Amino acid sequence: MDPTSIADGVLAGDRRAVARAISLVEDGSADLPPLSEAIYPRTGRAHTVGLTGAPGVGKSSLAGQLVAGARARGRTVAVLAIDPTSPFTGGALLGDRLRMQAHATDPGVFIRSMATRGHLGGMALAAPEAIRILDASGKDLIIVETVGVGQAEVEVATAADTTLVVVQPGWGDAVQASKAGILEIADLFVVNKADRDGADDAVRDLRNMLRMGPRGEWEPPIVRTSTVTGDGAEELWEAIERHHEYGTRSGELERRRRLRIVAEVQAMVAERLGRRAAALLAAREEGLAADLAERRIDPYRAAAILLAEVAAPAADKETSDA
Repeated sequence: MDPTSIADGVLAGDRRAVARAISLVEDGSADLPPLSEAIYPRTGRAHTVGLTGAPGVGKSSLAGQLVAGARARGRTVAVLAIDPTSPFTGGALLGDRLRMQAHATDPGVFIRSMATRGHLGGMALAAPEAIRILDASGKDLIIVETVGVGQAEVEVATAADTTLVVVQPGWGDAVQASKAGILEIADLFVVNKADRDGADDAVRDLRNMLRMGPRGEWEPPIVRTSTVTGDGAEELWEAIERHHEYGTRSGELERRRRLRIVAEVQAMVAERLGRRAAALLAAREEGLAADLAERRIDPYRAAAILLAEVAAPAADKETSDA
């Protein structure tokens, strides 16, 4: 399928076209620019919810519960499970999809695991592109689930309108969690598996950490849930909707989205310029690299030379090459 046909299918909500478009994102296909140009005007309508937290806290089960809640409210849903790329097969772990099989036959639900097999910008650039595809396909709610709490996962989670940080009783050293950056990105905290001992301690720890942190207009609520008993499901939905209403009313939602797309474009430019600079440096290995190794020029001077070459118009380069 050509990019125009794929884009038409995405805008029509065709599941195969959506799946194909996300595969193009995973592969870093050259067809992405025309695809993006076609669908971008039809984005910005879906509410995106990010789920992040340490492995084993029950994010996938919680995502399934959110899907059920959304469908009960008549909303269409997409779940994007961000998985690590396998070093052996280049594929994604599909456990998240297997745990949500109850929704697999629902035409109002689209579930996809995604890895970056060839996207040079990594998951931080691939995830927003995939989210826009799901948005353009007409989904009302997009749930983005990450597999861990590293820097890449934090970047993906913050691509959402509402970010949920999920912990469980006995969640461990609060200082380490803070270092991972998850506490700063939370719009809501979820203490999952709250039917277990230690839930009160987890809630208390979170409240203490919030008291020590900076105060903003929005104070992240702490919601207890149990995907085993179903407790807290309604409270979590209410908290998510309150945050979305706050963001819309205060202008925070629009401000975040604008900052995100500008940062994404900056990252795209940086990534492309970085590739061109690396190619130039490799091509001049006996020149610039040798000068660096022999201490004839310093790194700042080398960077300035490369930047000037990368930024030079194509016509100037052709003239200099001649």
